[in-house]
Amino acid sequence: MYIRKLSVRFSSVFLILILALLFFSLKLFFIQFFRSAYLTSLYEKQHNNSIKLEPIRGTIYDRKLRPLALNIVVYSLYANPRIMKKEQKEKAVEVLAGILNLPADDMRERLDKKKYFVWLARKLPMDKVEEIKALKLKGLSFMKESKRYYPNQSLGAHLIGFAGIDNQGLEGLELFTDRYLKGEYGWAQILQDAKQRQLLIEKSYVPPRDGLSLVLTIDETIQYIAERALDKAMKENHAKAATIIVMDPRTGEILAMANRPTYNLAEVTSSNVESRTNRGIAFVYEPGSVFKIVTAAAALEEGKFTETDKVFCENGEYRVANHTLHDHDPYGTLTFSEVIEKSSNIGTVKIAQKLGPATIYKYGKLFHFGDKTGIDLEGEVNGIFKSPSQWSKVTISAVPMGQEVTVTPLQLLSAISAIANDGVFMKPFVVKYIKDNKDELIKDVEPQIGDRAISVQTAQRMKVILTKVVDNGTGKKAQIPGVRVAGKTGTAQKVSNGLYSHNKFYASFMGFAPAENPRLAAIVIFDEPHPQYYGGSVAAPVFQEVISDALKYLDANQSGS
Repeated sequence: MYIRKLSVRFSSVFLILILALLFFSLKLFFIQFFRSAYLTSLYEKQHNNSIKLEPIRGTIYDRKLRPLALNIVVYSLYANPRIMKKEQKEKAVEVLAGILNLPADDMRERLDKKKYFVWLARKLPMDKVEEIKALKLKGLSFMKESKRYYPNQSLGAHLIGFAGIDNQGLEGLELFTDRYLKGEYGWAQILQDAKQRQLLIEKSYVPPRDGLSLVLTIDETIQYIAERALDKAMKENHAKAATIIVMDPRTGEILAMANRPTYNLAEVTSSNVESRTNRGIAFVYEPGSVFKIVTAAAALEEGKFTETDKVFCENGEYRVANHTLHDHDPYGTLTFSEVIEKSSNIGTVKIAQKLGPATIYKYGKLFHFGDKTGIDLEGEVNGIFKSPSQWSKVTISAVPMGQEVTVTPLQLLSAISAIANDGVFMKPFVVKYIKDNKDELIKDVEPQIGDRAISVQTAQRMKVILTKVVDNGTGKKAQIPGVRVAGKTGTAQKVSNGLYSHNKFYASFMGFAPAENPRLAAIVIFDEPHPQYYGGSVAAPVFQEVISDALKYLDANQSGS
């Protein structure tokens, strides 16, 4: 009997063991064939931390290798919510919301995610990093990143532009040349233990490729000279906005470009669209009398006029179709040269009438009006230059003196630079060359010669006429002692509700120096200056100050080299 009970008990235990073995075998079979992918994935998440390695964005330098935009090391805060207990998360929310100036609900939402990695704050100042480190909160760590830094803050802001939190270019050169500057991300997988502590063992590693650096045609010193003069004149003339561009007419290199209003590259979020707009290439306006260089050059090139030919200016009043033209001073008979010197509207229109619409249009296109200059910047616009088939009966009295046509400041500067460069158009550019972080040259940008607008002889004759504008005419305030200056003034009525305003103007001056061997060309434009509003009174003095100081700076550099 005893033996029989023992046999039954033994059989029961054996059966239980067999069933258990069968159960666990089936369980292992299920895990192996149906859960292996999930569990492997879970293991990878728990023990392999994949880290994206950020490349260092390339530096932007001026022509003398002074940094205008560069990257500095910063630290970003992240959390591993999976290893944080509820009370630890609440403590983190309570403390970090104040330090980071973030809503507590937003912070709590991030920490409630069932993830091994969530960003809490990117690219923090070092004082906040040290403050958070001192708290020793479990589940929080820092990752080294880099942040864009602009040492000159607002200097050259519209040219340089800015990059976002992930070092992606968003405006200006930062956007236009982003493909060179940004580099390529790398990545690494770091092993960690069950407590999520990194073991510093790299399972796999692909290094990031740092971005390339730009060396610009911009000269930081000339940029500063231009912005300083523009700021002073803005206050003195109570202007709404302003633009200045300085260029080497022989090569097309832009040495300075500035606009007002402007913004601080370190505080982009506090700026608005108007302050970030590069008016030099993205803003169009009716140029007024500075456009008269087209009519004058066309007349000389076509052989229809000489400098001494007489033009009767109707004593200040002249009717074309149903429109009456006026001059700011009533002139009688002027020579062709004096018509440009004194900026006579009536004299210019009479010259244009003899040339005809087709010829005016031909030379306007030769000077590239209505077309982009092709500068290596984002946001350039065409402007409007209508073909003769779209002209009305009064257009012949408007276009030759800068009405019914819209231009950008850069288009005007490129046009007068073509005259300075003996009639040849040079494509303006701002990137001089591209190099890597070992100073190896990647791309060298050579000056690009465009087509010929006018002959050398006509260009030389125009230089003489434009020199007289400054010596004897409307541009006297652009005179530089010891340097011959050539230029043209412009005062244009703004269009308001389809009509020309009588109290809102654009004041402009463009020119080059030295006139006999031009080294610098510049354009200065003010939007709604007051009480003075003539280009010769408002814009010419800024040209004079900037070009005078820039030439002294260039001469000093040459003698010191």
